[in-house]
Amino acid sequence: MNVLRILRKLSFLSPKRRIEWYPPFFFMGVKVLELPDDWSRVRIKLPLNAFSRNMGDAMFGGYQASLADPIAALACVKRFPGYSVWTRAMSIDFVREGKSDLELRFEFEETLFQKIRRELEQTGRSTPTFEYALYRSDGEICTKVTNTVAIRPAHYKSELKSKSN
Repeated sequence: MNVLRILRKLSFLSPKRRIEWYPPFFFMGVKVLELPDDWSRVRIKLPLNAFSRNMGDAMFGGYQASLADPIAALACVKRFPGYSVWTRAMSIDFVREGKSDLELRFEFEETLFQKIRRELEQTGRSTPTFEYALYRSDGEICTKVTNTVAIRPAHYKSELKSKSN
């Protein structure tokens, strides 16, 4: 059985623990610092340790990307249940070296939420772009993330996929 399905069925686990126990995040040692029920704001600690440290004593970019990738999509799943949601594109700008633990900070702006809601009501789909970042322990931005999410009707099939069938 899929580990994610098992985690979802463990009702005694809080949403914070489900994220922390998600296998890739568990092995990365992430700690959820803030996660309201509506996912309007997310803060997650990504520790710098022997496994996440590169040859220059800074955080591997892959660790940062792995943590940043699903956050916007997960927030959209929570705020727009019943839709199929995935990360469509993501770009990362490594502004400064991550020579400390990092904190991912994501905010789901109310204006963007309303825009997505209108698009879903009008067209049944939306492709919003989110901007968030990872911060060093000194408060400086380490990494800027631009993440575009596809929100589609449940059981959505893209034109490319349909043409190949």
